[in-house]
Order: sequence, then C-alpha cells, then structure tokens
Amino acid sequence: MLVTTTPSIEGRRITRYYGIVSGETIIGANLFRDFFASIRDIVGGRSGSYEEVLREAKDTALREMQEQAAALGANAVIGVDLDYETVGESGSMLMVTAAGTAVSVE
Repeated sequence: MLVTTTPSIEGRRITRYYGIVSGETIIGANLFRDFFASIRDIVGGRSGSYEEVLREAKDTALREMQEQAAALGANAVIGVDLDYETVGESGSMLMVTAAGTAVSVE
C-alpha cells in the first residue's frame, strides 16, 4: 500500500475516495527506561530506548491505518498526518495517531 503525506500522488490518478482512516496506539514507558532517560538528560546524548518506543508506536499506528484502508478496498492513503501526545496522570504514556484519506489510484 502506498502511503504519503502529500494530497496527491504524482503520476497516479485517484479513481475513488473512501474517506478518512486512522490508526492509534498508546504505549507506556517503563520505570527502567525512565530512569536511564533521566541519566541521559543529565549527561547529554540521545535516548535510544525512547527512540525505539517512538518508532514502535509510529509503526503500529501506521499499520493500523493501512489495515483500515485495505478493509475499505483502498490501495493508497494520502494526506497522512502523524500526531504525538503524552497521556495519563503523569504523562507517562505516549499516544501516536496516524490519519489520512484512503483512496484507490491507477
């Protein structure tokens, strides 16, 4: 399935619009990951464990969105937007939403 952030696909003609599709995921960070990330905050550097969680959440949300589009009969999703939010009492959970328009293209 073709997935793009653009409103059209160059060289391809959209033959049918199915509507908005989305995928959501919420992932909690664990105590050890939080602890090691706080050390990174002090000494500097990237937090590989948090980056991996972000990648996993994004991939899950995109996969769910594509599955929803395929169930409608679409072969592409255009205008995709990714949104990242923290949720929960202490902001310890990460929510990622992927949304776009399911279409059929030639």
